[in-house]
Amino acid sequence: MRSKFKWILTLLITLSMQFMFAQERTVKGVVSDASGALPGVNVLVKGTKAGVQTDFDGNYSLKAKTGDVLIFSFLGMKETTKVVGASNTINVKLEEFGKALEEVVIQGYGRTSTKAKAIGATQTVSSKTIEGRPNVNVLQSLQGQLAGANIALSSGQPGSNKIDVIIRGQGSLNASTDPLYVIDGVPLTQAFFRNLNQNDIETVSVLKDASATSIYGNRGSNGVIVITTKQGDFKSDLNVNFSSSYGTSEFRGDDYNLVNAKQHLNIQKQYGSGPGFSGSAPGGVLVDPANIDAYAIDTDWSKIFFRTGTTSSQDVSFSVGGENSKNFTSLGYFQQDGIVPTSDFKRFTLRSNFSGRSSNKRATYGLNITSAFSKRNQLEQENRAAINSNVLQNPLTGYLTSAAYFDPATYVSGQKLFNDFGSPSLNLIPFMLLDLYKGKNAPSFYEEFKTIISGNLGYKLTDDLTFRTTAGVDYAEDKRTFAIGPDAYLSVVRAVGAGQAFHGSETQSSAREFTFNSTNQLNYNKEFGGKHTLDVSLFTEYLKAHRRSNFFRQTGLNPLTWYPGAGTGYIPYSAALPITYAPIEGANRVDAGLFSYFGTLDYDYDSKYGFAASVRRDGSYRFVGDNKWGTFWSVAGRWNIAKEDFLIDNNFIRDLKLRASYGTTGNQNVIARGEDSDVATIFGAAQAVRDLNSTQTGYGNVASFGVSSIANTDLKWETTAQANIGLDFNFKDRLSGSLDFYRRLTTDLYTSIPVSSSNGVTFLNGNNGSLLNKGIELSLKYDVLKNSEFKLSVYGNGSYNRNEIDDLGVLNDGTGKQRIGTDFANAIGGPSNQYYVVPYQGVNPANGNLLFLNKSGDLTESPKDEDRRLTDRNALPVYQGGFGLNASYKGFFLDAAFTYAADFFRFDVDYSGLMDIRNVDPLPVSADILNAWTPTNMNTNVPSWDASNIDSGDLSDRFLMDASYVRLRNLSIGYNVPAKFLDKTFMKSIRFRLQGENILTLTKWKGFDPESFKSSTTGYFPTPRLYTFGIDVNF
Repeated sequence: MRSKFKWILTLLITLSMQFMFAQERTVKGVVSDASGALPGVNVLVKGTKAGVQTDFDGNYSLKAKTGDVLIFSFLGMKETTKVVGASNTINVKLEEFGKALEEVVIQGYGRTSTKAKAIGATQTVSSKTIEGRPNVNVLQSLQGQLAGANIALSSGQPGSNKIDVIIRGQGSLNASTDPLYVIDGVPLTQAFFRNLNQNDIETVSVLKDASATSIYGNRGSNGVIVITTKQGDFKSDLNVNFSSSYGTSEFRGDDYNLVNAKQHLNIQKQYGSGPGFSGSAPGGVLVDPANIDAYAIDTDWSKIFFRTGTTSSQDVSFSVGGENSKNFTSLGYFQQDGIVPTSDFKRFTLRSNFSGRSSNKRATYGLNITSAFSKRNQLEQENRAAINSNVLQNPLTGYLTSAAYFDPATYVSGQKLFNDFGSPSLNLIPFMLLDLYKGKNAPSFYEEFKTIISGNLGYKLTDDLTFRTTAGVDYAEDKRTFAIGPDAYLSVVRAVGAGQAFHGSETQSSAREFTFNSTNQLNYNKEFGGKHTLDVSLFTEYLKAHRRSNFFRQTGLNPLTWYPGAGTGYIPYSAALPITYAPIEGANRVDAGLFSYFGTLDYDYDSKYGFAASVRRDGSYRFVGDNKWGTFWSVAGRWNIAKEDFLIDNNFIRDLKLRASYGTTGNQNVIARGEDSDVATIFGAAQAVRDLNSTQTGYGNVASFGVSSIANTDLKWETTAQANIGLDFNFKDRLSGSLDFYRRLTTDLYTSIPVSSSNGVTFLNGNNGSLLNKGIELSLKYDVLKNSEFKLSVYGNGSYNRNEIDDLGVLNDGTGKQRIGTDFANAIGGPSNQYYVVPYQGVNPANGNLLFLNKSGDLTESPKDEDRRLTDRNALPVYQGGFGLNASYKGFFLDAAFTYAADFFRFDVDYSGLMDIRNVDPLPVSADILNAWTPTNMNTNVPSWDASNIDSGDLSDRFLMDASYVRLRNLSIGYNVPAKFLDKTFMKSIRFRLQGENILTLTKWKGFDPESFKSSTTGYFPTPRLYTFGIDVNF
């Protein structure tokens, strides 16, 4: 009987449990984050469409069964899952993505650390900062986000590589100052970024001090930027994301205050030169000097030359994960028009990141594959001086009094235009624009294909010992075509000027680069005694790179059979034709290689004290003999003060960590990357330690054979020694940040050392002198509001860097300086490439002449070259950084990002020309010239129109302008659709966003853009203002 009762009781309990598990019931709870209750969180029952949102107090309530999985998701928070058990209450605390990222600090070569244990000066930004930004290059989206990383654009041309990145000051005078870029463990060049879909990026980290960069040895002296791309998650369902945006790009203008046509004619009349004085007919329209106000034509050439372009992007990504494998795959398309006709950029990208592990978790593996194809139509004329070779100057130099009579719709051919008007006087009439509008007349396009494959294998040999190997292949092909078509106006002008019968020319070039990089690592990690942790790694690294390129140029094209890039329509050369028509061909081959072995050691005691050291031995193909190998090292320590007993219970100081490091890094790149060059710096100056001869043109234009390079077998590494002291802090989980002080000394600088011309050359690449950078970096974030439905946080970073010449060596002229060209000099104790000019002191009120300060400190109207003096100014900002805010209310959000740079100066060459009254016939001038000295206007700094010493201004700093600026870099406004509106759809979330880029700039600089590091920017492509509207959908 008792056994029957037990059997019945067991059956009833089992049935009750089955009923309980099958029965749907109400599950409720509170969702919060580190600051309190979190409203608007999406709570979804996995595998169903049932879901709710938390209320203003973070409460939720929904129906679920035991065993169901609840998914908690919120923008900016890490998605969390909970399994429904016996309890009807499930409280959840979500973690911010930013905080999750802060917990993991990138250390290079796949090594990571927690933020508490990290010793190096590093900074990381997450995908949230850069996703959806309408920029071709991710470096543009990083401007102002990383303390100490000065990022500046010299060109707004889509796909241009004219982007300078300088970390902690200029570390070399002539060698490359580019940081090392590493993406998923593969070292790459900056040119790759235009082929990188920034929506694929998970994190971007900048490594700055020796503790963080010395592990990269010969490539770490200028800092390291490490990028990781997105991966899938283990044990995750298929997740699909789609993003689309569309927008416009427009010309931002300048502040040169150009005269209008009537002002121009009146100034000509008053000055006594030009159509306003003589009554001639600019552009075929007669001017009546007695009735200038009746002249109707007033052409704004900026409206003719610049356009409103479009920009668009479409991206779709898939991520999924099983028990022991995961994958992330994405497809992307990006298109952006330039604001100058025929300039644009198009890119297609494909990425697949696959990784996994063995069932016993001892083995890991991964394979990342990315491919991209891009095509850009790029102005060949950018940054050229001759106006008909530089369309970008024409808006400032076109005839205001001339109608746009060469409208492309009525333009028949360059030959007809030449027959009607001939060569433009002084190359001032902007006929070149017509050739741009007709793409076949001035094609300039680049096609680039890029594939990167990286793989890794790891195996845990014991519980404490792990072996890991990684390998990466970087393959690139690019083809470039530039031509002046046979029907182009500029082609006819050049041919007639040279006395040639055939018009047109075409240049084609192509290159292939293949780089293989392999790293092996043996890691020992052991915890012992409950408080001690030791981590030791040994590495070897091998790199081999090859570049093959060729070049072809043909002058003389047949308009009936020529087509850009097809290789057709070339006028065959014969002895009866001038040598001009002979094709020019060339080819180049460079092989490069590096080999390294190195080790790291990290020790931690009780999470309070830490010590780290590294040593690396590098061998480079670039050097010979004893200089082939270089050794670089670092030591560092930390003290986690907040872990001490006297602060452990302090609720105000949540984190306080003191860091210190010292070490050395190297630079083997003897010459800097050429402007807009796609050639990796590892291939530059390969002949520096080798004698080279070449065919040349000798006396009497007779072909000869001579010396082109003399070896300097003593050439060796530039070495940078850096000391850093830093403090990381967090107060009440509201104010957090870091403060760093550093000192970087670069010795054995690469310089051109003069030698006797009897050697056949006039200089050698050698090592000479030293350069010092010292500075301060500060990063701050403050959560103003955290505990309400309205959230607001503000952030900012800033850096101060003082750049000084420490030693000039043999280049010292005996006075502690080295003259560089006309207007620049290096001097011990002063910044590199500082301006060397005569101080301009305004206008002599007695006669309107220019006044200057001579070397004795006296005023003079007749300055001499010896009156030039050092200014302690150059084109690199002393202060730079960024600041912004992030705000949200219910589903709405607003993000604003500002950048700034201060205390740097540049020559405004364009303004100099616009302020020269002698250019008024026929060039436009600035209306500022109307404030010139006259007997009734003596209180002015603009000299008289007939000042006798106007040319003396060329010696002076009159047009050396302060280029400091503050820019609203990005403004993003958007709305997240509440999940309750998506319950019965196949969508998990929808976000709408409206963005603006380069919206507002506050600056004294009058030109197109103050941002560049160049000392002057005549003829550069202006940076556009961008507006886009986008949508992000998660399925």
